[in-house]
Amino acid sequence: MPVEVRLPTVLRQYADGATAVGAEGTTVGEVLTDLSARYPGIAEQLAVGASTDIPRFVNVYLNDEDIRYLDRLETKVGEADVISIMPAVSGGR
Repeated sequence: MPVEVRLPTVLRQYADGATAVGAEGTTVGEVLTDLSARYPGIAEQLAVGASTDIPRFVNVYLNDEDIRYLDRLETKVGEADVISIMPAVSGGR
């Protein structure tokens, strides 16, 4: 059963404009790897597979919980879970 992955505006262009897509896996890392295989442009933006952790400039939430405070990419997911990807925002004065 695919997990729902919600995409920020900047990544939607790689998924034919979809705001959310399905991806398979039992952990957040597996879901992101599957997502990257289905939508190669997303892989480049997330740098999935380049390291064992998510880049600092990308925030990933599982049901509104930041995975950095859970088990990171090893966080278990179920069929009713929702993963949200959000680019980090910085700047200002």
